Amino acid sequence: MYDVWKNALAEIEQQISAANFSTWFQDTNLISTENGEIKIGVKNSFYVKQLRNRYLNIITTALKNNNIEVNNVEFEVQTKVKSKVRPREVTKTSIDSLKNRVKSIRKSTPISTNNGLNQKYTLDNFIVGSNNDLAVSAAKSIIDSPGTRYNPFFLYGGPGLGKTHLVQAIGNELLKKNPSLKIFYTPISHFYSDFIDAIQTGKGKDFNRKFQKLDVLIIDDFQFIVNKEKSQEEFFNIFNDLYQLNKQIIVTSDRLPSQIKSVDERLASRLTWAGAFDLQLPKFEDKCAILRAKAELMGAEIEPEAIEYIAENVNTNIRDLEGEFSTILLMSEVRGLTPLELIENGSVSVNRSSKMRPTSPKQIVDKVAKYYNLTTKEMCSKSRIAHIKTARQVAMFILSKELGLSTNKIAAEVGVKDHTTVMHGVKKIEKDLKLNFTLRDQIEEIKEKIYG
Repeated sequence: MYDVWKNALAEIEQQISAANFSTWFQDTNLISTENGEIKIGVKNSFYVKQLRNRYLNIITTALKNNNIEVNNVEFEVQTKVKSKVRPREVTKTSIDSLKNRVKSIRKSTPISTNNGLNQKYTLDNFIVGSNNDLAVSAAKSIIDSPGTRYNPFFLYGGPGLGKTHLVQAIGNELLKKNPSLKIFYTPISHFYSDFIDAIQTGKGKDFNRKFQKLDVLIIDDFQFIVNKEKSQEEFFNIFNDLYQLNKQIIVTSDRLPSQIKSVDERLASRLTWAGAFDLQLPKFEDKCAILRAKAELMGAEIEPEAIEYIAENVNTNIRDLEGEFSTILLMSEVRGLTPLELIENGSVSVNRSSKMRPTSPKQIVDKVAKYYNLTTKEMCSKSRIAHIKTARQVAMFILSKELGLSTNKIAAEVGVKDHTTVMHGVKKIEKDLKLNFTLRDQIEEIKEKIYG
């Protein structure tokens, strides 16, 4: 029995990522195979759900390839974490006290009135993953040598992914190295308001001079400059003056400048002179790393399985991820149960996903084909026509990211020869998404149609 499962696991390991294999299969074992009724031992009920929903087909195939008859597969929980403390009566006063403690953990350190930077944002507490490693690498280069290689530094991505954290961390790290640097952080909305006030009070020249003296200018949420022509013009002039003096300029936005309506083309072009870096949604492994780091920072005890449950079920952004984490820790203290016990007995339900996952790969394939005005047969053909090939690769990407299917399974669903074609297609879309905001919007629209 042991050798059969060992061989099956070796086959499964070749079809999924190392991180997913380690997470979901490391502590499993084959209990019985009598009359094709397969029983597999797992650690807890959460593993039952994940293995059944995500990997049942892979497990079945691997067992059959090892000459095991498979009529039905069941997962059996073999161990449970014992309660460390007993549930206790909770008063309103104690709940309020716990809420205040969570708020105090989240509360930021005082913001400097001189430069706008919040000292809690550092590189030490910014978790680096595959979703942000390029941007962090550029940030470190700026800290080593501001105003040179990555100037301007344009950072874009959706809400709650860490843009503000990273750019303020650059400012704080620069000040550590050289406290005499004149650094100023401001959201573009504040820039706009201050500029209007300066014009109304006849102090427009003073407003401009304030920025002329800076060594580093950090502008956040640039997308809100839309339809503010005078502010754009003023920022354009400030940008040019600072750039000519080799002063570092850092700008964040939720999208590329060229995708922001009414932004002057000259300004949009200048902002991406040194390239554009994006922060993407963190992958499962990245989310686990973020939560482990947060637990360590808070001095909180939480089981690895609970961390994996939160990471698996929060698919929106890092802000929501950390919010659910804090909520579960709060409830853990209130109920006198460990986080994993709360999850297993149904006391908490985490489902921060922008959508529910579809029930079948066919649903995704059909929706992608329809979005690109193709029949499913056309998209899954051997055609090398550019728009058909792109549609097929988008389908591969969504099947991989949304359902976690193996490359062999995806190949069968979209009609390509083997898993290497799928690997190439998925990597191609991943690469294009870094700078192709139109493609990103298309994929989001397709997801809306799939889950709508």
